[in-house]
Amino acid sequence: MMAGGDRPILVADVGGTNLNLALLIREGTRFCLLRKARFSTQKVGSLLGPIREFLAAEPLVRPGMACLSGAGPVLDRRLHLTNAPWDIDAAALERDLDLPVHLVNDFTALSCGVLMLDLADPLQVTALPHGDGSLPAADPQGLALVVGAGTGLGVGFVARTPAGPRAFPSEGGHIGLPIFDEDSLALWRQLNEGLPGPPGAEMAVSGAGLALLFRFLLDTHRTPWTPTASAILALPDGDQPAAISTQAGSDPACARAMTLFVELYARVCAELCAVFLPTGGLFLAGGIASKNAEHFLKEGRFMARFEQNYRVHLDLLTRATPVYLIRDYDLSLYGAAHVPACTG
Repeated sequence: MMAGGDRPILVADVGGTNLNLALLIREGTRFCLLRKARFSTQKVGSLLGPIREFLAAEPLVRPGMACLSGAGPVLDRRLHLTNAPWDIDAAALERDLDLPVHLVNDFTALSCGVLMLDLADPLQVTALPHGDGSLPAADPQGLALVVGAGTGLGVGFVARTPAGPRAFPSEGGHIGLPIFDEDSLALWRQLNEGLPGPPGAEMAVSGAGLALLFRFLLDTHRTPWTPTASAILALPDGDQPAAISTQAGSDPACARAMTLFVELYARVCAELCAVFLPTGGLFLAGGIASKNAEHFLKEGRFMARFEQNYRVHLDLLTRATPVYLIRDYDLSLYGAAHVPACTG
């Protein structure tokens, strides 16, 4: 068994679809991955069972603490998952596992992970060129903004303070759904029906949102209904987003859905940039962006919509903002281990 000072950290990233667990060991100022495993969030009833199964695979490796992140707010040491039918109770886990437990919002963990990125490493990030071909450098003292579409739409940020960098969550994924052309206006009107308030960005800029865009384009006859489209709609809801992105190179409905998705994503980011002024970089996170980089880069699609604003000074702001697409899908796990150092 490892000595107390060398004991690894148990980390978790609990999303609406996947539950990822890992053991990390500190090596200097960084962490090294010992082992990881993935579970289905929707097929388990709590976090305790997957953790016990994960740790039982190597009973001689005992973690010294747990840093657990999930998609939802943390209140009174309980993490209320927004896209799963169960919560995470830190006090109960401490009793059951006999180790300290730290809970944090998933985008706080991801924001902590951004601090560990090597922006010059193409395996970790892809820098998106602006419309003029430029690649602005990130200010190491500037605020960094993280926006990620997955099961939902998450937003977090890192501020540089005299005490060091500090990561914070936000509910920025629920800002209003952007409108910028006739298609997005028609989408807004359709989604607005029956809601108690105007539709939020997460309704379209997320995995479920991509499937919703696809169906909207077909139902309103904005794209032709093809055999491929029918086959995709026959799939379970959770499988449709991946199928749409996979067929975007050959099916017109899939292609238009991905284009509209990227454009909406870009407008969400542009509006958030006007609030946060992220001179330290805008980081596109989440599985959808990392698995579909070509759709963001193709014909400068993301940047064209990101840099198109109603005032010149906002154009200048977005054109000066460094934009990075995160390629390392395990970043949230490393970030969770780094949470105690960057949340105060």
